[in-house]
Amino acid sequence: MKFIRIILFPIVPIYYVVTWFRNWLYDKGVKSSKNYNLPIICVGNLSTGGTGKTPMIEYLIRLLKGQKSIATLSRGYKRITDGFVLADENATADTIGDEPYQFFKKFEDIKVTVDGNRQNGIEQLMALEEKPEVILLDDAYQHRKVNAGFSILLTAYHKPYYEDIVLPTGNLREPRFGSKRADIIVVTKCPKAISKAEKSAMSSKLKLKSYQQLFFSHIEYSEKVISKHNALALSTLPKFTLVTGIANATPLVNFLTNKGLEFDHLEYPDHYSFRPVDIEKLENKALIITTEKDYVRLSNNEVFENSLYYLPIEMKIDNAEAFESTILSFVH
Repeated sequence: MKFIRIILFPIVPIYYVVTWFRNWLYDKGVKSSKNYNLPIICVGNLSTGGTGKTPMIEYLIRLLKGQKSIATLSRGYKRITDGFVLADENATADTIGDEPYQFFKKFEDIKVTVDGNRQNGIEQLMALEEKPEVILLDDAYQHRKVNAGFSILLTAYHKPYYEDIVLPTGNLREPRFGSKRADIIVVTKCPKAISKAEKSAMSSKLKLKSYQQLFFSHIEYSEKVISKHNALALSTLPKFTLVTGIANATPLVNFLTNKGLEFDHLEYPDHYSFRPVDIEKLENKALIITTEKDYVRLSNNEVFENSLYYLPIEMKIDNAEAFESTILSFVH
């Protein structure tokens, strides 16, 4: 794969110019972005996956759900349905996508919706009898047809966008200067002990605009794994099988290894659709630990009734009070 990316390097300037020109058309008003009369928060990134968008959406839900009626609007990656779908009791990871289904299962009293056309998705939400007071756009930073009132741009500590180039050799969906559209930039998946000097150095390299705020965050793992019927302390776990279908499993693997736990790791691509042959490979495992995103895709299989657990995670933001104050000021 790396070799293919290298030989495709001559395409990089073409991709750069095409994405630059597209953004220029929107910036100059040649192509129009639609505004809406309710608070819309866009969460996204410049790179392809693995920056922590799902934990950020969940953070915002926890912050706002007691104060405003909320809807999430996602693309619904790899779902088998088309168009606008409002999650209900018949929803599955197949019908709305794994991450939206995770929101649906985890949070009550919010609307979880999917639509590849974000304009249509917003209009469908606003046409509901009980329309939301705040819409959270999941992975929509490049959806320029919608002018979200507030944008949060995520970049991973281990691979900040200032060290990357555009596709297909790099991982950026658009040139780095697209970061100027963000109101807040959050460096995600940082070490807990990141120093003030390192924060200052990263801030300098990110070249923030005067109107932008910068925050740093880390992932906090639970000390328990959860199943449909049970919870187990990590400290009590026997040898298990770790199953991951996420963009970057390294932080999770490192966390479990540093806990002194013994496990085998079966690693699959991001948003992996587990096939019958994969289920057969796992059905005789005594204990399976997975991510919450993978859990919602696997847990409907009866063979995992007693063996499948997930490890909850939460995003923790340094200077959370300032971050939350900025968000609350926008939605009120």
